[in-house]
Amino acid sequence: METPTGLDRRIAGIAALDQPVRREIYRLLCTNDEWVSRDGAAGALGLPRSVVAFHLDKLVEAGVAEVRFERTSGRSGPGAGRPSKLYRPAGREVAASVPERAYDLAASMLASAISEASTTGADIGDCVHTAAQTTGRRLGEAALDPSGAGHSRSRSKQAVIDALSDHGYEPHAARGGMVLRNCPFHRLAIDHPPLICGMNLALLDGLLTGWEARLDPRPGECCVALRRRPNH
Repeated sequence: METPTGLDRRIAGIAALDQPVRREIYRLLCTNDEWVSRDGAAGALGLPRSVVAFHLDKLVEAGVAEVRFERTSGRSGPGAGRPSKLYRPAGREVAASVPERAYDLAASMLASAISEASTTGADIGDCVHTAAQTTGRRLGEAALDPSGAGHSRSRSKQAVIDALSDHGYEPHAARGGMVLRNCPFHRLAIDHPPLICGMNLALLDGLLTGWEARLDPRPGECCVALRRRPNH
């Protein structure tokens, strides 16, 4: 079975709220400081417990709520009863755009660069480059096999494709390497091309192993293109 992409998962999370009862349950979770039980939600909303349980579990399945088990009777040991399922909103944000954008990632890199420049007095352009490369290396390491085992050429290429796809680049083989059919920072790149395209290049340079990232702006594509380095 095909593994869902990050965008697929985010769209599924938003789609899970496209149901009136489910939205009401989600609002209830958001307005409570404590974990909410199935019985508590059913009583608050005046709905059958079975209906509430179904929709709560659908919210968990979509990643917009999380669950834990806890005895709510105050007793423990034999005769204390089964633990109750308790729910609350998931801590992560759920957002999706088509085509996919990653403005939060851009904001994180730029904020890190500004903070570094303010603290050290270093050139802001140099700080943006460093922040982007550092972020790229972190993302690249996260995409690798945690065991550190080596990859074959084909597996390495697939790891690159998966990492780029997860961040919205839409990679495709072309021109002796790979082209990126989507820019995750599109609007920013239109308004500030030297800054954002340079940051994008540094990000990809840090993320990729065995590939050379170079500026190659073309209509309808990301400004960066990729080709495999010799001996990789």
